[in-house]
Amino acid sequence: MKAYTLKENGGIGNLRLSEIDKPKINADEVLVKVKAISINPVDTFVRQNESSLRGILKPGKDENTFIIGWDISGIIEENGSNITEFKIGDEVFGMVNFPGNGKAYAEYVAVPANQLALKPKNISFEEAAAATLAALTAWQGLVTYAKIKKGDKVLIHAAGGGVGHYVVQIAKSFGAYVVGTVSTSKRDFVLKLGADEFIDYTKEKFEEKVNDADIVFDSIPGSEHLLRSIAAAKKGGTVISIKSGFEGELAERAKEKELHTYRILVNSNGNDMKQIARLLEEGKIHSHVSEKFKFEDLPKAHQQIETGKTLGKIVVVV
Repeated sequence: MKAYTLKENGGIGNLRLSEIDKPKINADEVLVKVKAISINPVDTFVRQNESSLRGILKPGKDENTFIIGWDISGIIEENGSNITEFKIGDEVFGMVNFPGNGKAYAEYVAVPANQLALKPKNISFEEAAAATLAALTAWQGLVTYAKIKKGDKVLIHAAGGGVGHYVVQIAKSFGAYVVGTVSTSKRDFVLKLGADEFIDYTKEKFEEKVNDADIVFDSIPGSEHLLRSIAAAKKGGTVISIKSGFEGELAERAKEKELHTYRILVNSNGNDMKQIARLLEEGKIHSHVSEKFKFEDLPKAHQQIETGKTLGKIVVVV
């Protein structure tokens, strides 16, 4: 099979399209023939930085060739001996072994069955692949950690991005009041997703317009931005961060406001994937795929992600 291998960190030229053997599955895994792959910012970090690669993939000491990537959709071609939930021919999607080594940049991927969900029939493989790491991050942040409920006021940063556009929709599915920070160019997109208000972060200080958020979902790196998010939360509220931790002054400010603070790292979880599948099937959320790349052009998808200006999601068709 064809797969992209990475032998050393660096630019997109280090992603090499190679011919390797199909993976062998164990009793609790299925072999998925991949139809689409989703690309995330973490993919580019892992490609570029050895510390990120080793921190997330956790390779063996002598391991020096890697297949990166985690987000897939496809068709089950083989079942392990313990598999009862899925059958050969099922269309599935999921985030594979994150954190860990997903080996998703390939034509075939061995996947623990408990990390997958059936793909809803009303969406494409591309839309399904998009709704994996990013959608799970949104779900786990809002539901698992923040315990979102109807009527909550939710402030969402980068609301037009990969994670953000799912946070908006999931929050609205719970009956929340949503405020999204975006540039004016993404205003209509975010409002169409269901946001009740938007704040142009290039012209306004969000913490001067919002200081009573029940939940703040912050995907922007840096302690300064997170400090402003703390200011935007109401006393006793929740701040979710996916890029920065709560130390020093941040911890002190959060304590003063009696905030619940979490720096989260998404985890593969088939039960959560089934919740995402349900929302997709019911039409309560959808994946906005702004651009599709052919498998042989996968490195170009990395280039697009690195611009930091992607609307929604980038997908590679296998």
